Amino acid sequence: MAMNGKNGTYTAAVPSKHPQKPKEQEGRGHWGTKAEFILTVMGAIIGPGNVWRFPYLCYRNGGGVFFIPYILFMLTCGIPLFFLETALGQYTSQGGITCWRKICPLFQGMGYASHLIIAFSATSYIIIITWAFFYLFLSFGAELPWATCGHEWNTDSCLDFSHSNLSLSLTSRLNATLPVVEFWERRVLQISSGIEEVGSLRWELVLCLILTWVICYFCVWKGIKSTGKAAFFTATFPFLMLLVLLIRGVTLPGAMDGIIYYLYPDISRLSDPQVWMDAGTQIIFSYAIGLGFLTSLGSYNTYNNDCYRDCFYLCLLNSATSIVAGFAIFSVLGFMTYEQGVDISEVAQSGPGLAFIVYPRAVAMMPMPQVWSVCFFVMIILLGLDSQFVGLECLMTSLSDLFPTYLRQGCRRELLLLAICCTCCLLGFSLVTEGGMYLLQLLDHHVCSGTTLLLLALCQSVSIAWVYGADRFYGNISDMIGYRPYPLMKYCWSYITPFICFGTFIFSIVKYSPLKFSNTYVYPLWANILGWFIATTSLSLVPLFVLYKIMQGKGTLRQRFLLLCQPIDDLPLDQKCSPALGTSDTTAHTELKPSSHMGELIQ
Repeated sequence: MAMNGKNGTYTAAVPSKHPQKPKEQEGRGHWGTKAEFILTVMGAIIGPGNVWRFPYLCYRNGGGVFFIPYILFMLTCGIPLFFLETALGQYTSQGGITCWRKICPLFQGMGYASHLIIAFSATSYIIIITWAFFYLFLSFGAELPWATCGHEWNTDSCLDFSHSNLSLSLTSRLNATLPVVEFWERRVLQISSGIEEVGSLRWELVLCLILTWVICYFCVWKGIKSTGKAAFFTATFPFLMLLVLLIRGVTLPGAMDGIIYYLYPDISRLSDPQVWMDAGTQIIFSYAIGLGFLTSLGSYNTYNNDCYRDCFYLCLLNSATSIVAGFAIFSVLGFMTYEQGVDISEVAQSGPGLAFIVYPRAVAMMPMPQVWSVCFFVMIILLGLDSQFVGLECLMTSLSDLFPTYLRQGCRRELLLLAICCTCCLLGFSLVTEGGMYLLQLLDHHVCSGTTLLLLALCQSVSIAWVYGADRFYGNISDMIGYRPYPLMKYCWSYITPFICFGTFIFSIVKYSPLKFSNTYVYPLWANILGWFIATTSLSLVPLFVLYKIMQGKGTLRQRFLLLCQPIDDLPLDQKCSPALGTSDTTAHTELKPSSHMGELIQ
């Protein structure tokens, strides 16, 4: 499709070929098949959070009513931003940093900020996989160690309700602790009294952490050639496991009670602003928006790939997986209520508790518990590894695009990846100490949470819609895929998405409360300050980079600003090599696809 400049209509045209890439981009690689792209993106956006975070949020925020704000945020924020990031990578054929240099050099700091968050996430997120490996290895024993009391890590208050004496007093039952909880706290974590007490390393977890990083390295070391192939297994097998667990869950006695508890609509909750904030942050979190994942993965697509259709279906798949996971989880919780008389409200919790306390407790009550335990933790491991692969691949893609002539020769890329993995592994040792759980939650809450990503999403929308131009980018996409996407997309980029992101961020500040652990331990002030400082360190790269580039330029302040707001291809050749733009003679001739849809730059 091509636009007629006189009347603005579209006429059929044969899509032109992408301009020949410069030598610096030779050897960059591309997806072997479209299935590799689809499966890798699936792995990036579908993770353990779909299994434990969404079902809990749905239950806590009005059951089936939560779907209303969730779907609204998905249509007005999630899908438009998901599509924007993927299309940006495909159009520029660049990673999450250099893509901004091509279309809006002023905002290149967003790329550095998102990649610093990726580094924090890669260091902390992998701990979940480490725990899952630990549980997996212990699932092959004669009995599950978290199923009963009487082990060396159990206390006198440990009480196995499935074999307990019914004549025990009510006080004894209320003061009792479950064996699965004591296994989690006293055997796996050996958790200390607070973040002030770091304690010693948990060497069993250290070995599991090293194993996880070794697997990650060898799945990423050959770039998308190895990442794409690994995705065929790591992205599909968890769905098979989830289907098996769902079928098993709904066939258990009491399953329907759990499902009703999961979906029971509470219309009054729609008036609660917290429900809307939870829906917005869940969309940003689960769609991996603002991290540069989608931009890097999209950059390996062919120029005329229909990324619009791909993004729409991938977003629907992500949300559908979350909903199905809710049925699988709450059917099992309903079974627990049926067997032991435990109220679901006491066990339906967010975070690691659902994966490492509730579900292990449930599988211990099933026939052949070892089999179901292995199935569940293999699913958690593969869901986590997928996201870890993509995070590392995103980092390597952006670094390779920044230094193409150096990193695309010999084995330098593999050596750099090895250095990154070793560094992150060493930093991760602090998270497998006796006080590591407190530090992990601090990083997740302040640095890798939806609040931080909301600001990056806001910056993305503003830079594309109001600096580069929503109509211009809409035209670029039309030139790529051969037809016009639904116009709602550009209106979301320009108005709806920035308004929603900014409003949700303001509400999160107004409703801010100090971080707690298990609703009992309140983090000290210095810990919250540390968390906000780390978060600010990454986000501050955006304004600092703007100031740095403006100071580096020549001419009046207005001239510098306007120069940095223009795509490189709109500039004369002598200005393309400006140090303020971060380009040189070797990169100045890197061209974007010429388009007849280029509108007037908003100045």
